[in-house]
Amino acid sequence: MAKRTYHLDVVSLEKKIFSGLVKKIQVTGSEGELGIFPGHVALLTTIKPGLVRIVKQDDHEEYVYLSGGVLEIQPSTVTVLADTAIRGEDLDEARAIASKRRIEERMYNAHSDIDYVHAAAELSQALAKLRVIKLIRK
Repeated sequence: MAKRTYHLDVVSLEKKIFSGLVKKIQVTGSEGELGIFPGHVALLTTIKPGLVRIVKQDDHEEYVYLSGGVLEIQPSTVTVLADTAIRGEDLDEARAIASKRRIEERMYNAHSDIDYVHAAAELSQALAKLRVIKLIRK
């Protein structure tokens, strides 16, 4: 009989965000969207800022914002290591919107001294937070 679950740990620099059995997760890796099901081949890849969609063994879904990080897949364990990881329900929509507006304004009114790569990364993180908030509200 095929395995139906595997163990997932989602860890930030500050704390463990999630630890438990899951049916699958979805996360954005450096090469694109990844769906991780039981029995997935071993893999080590970087993660782009975005979210990890967790489908628990009871079919309930949970969303966690990730600022980026590393995904490691082993035969029975998957680990997400992120600089910052925030449960979707803990995200502050007003702060995310304000951050997005501030970054967009800084880029629009930029002088030659702006670091566009850094600003684009900050904008990507703000947009990812807003995406998680939107998904939770559905």
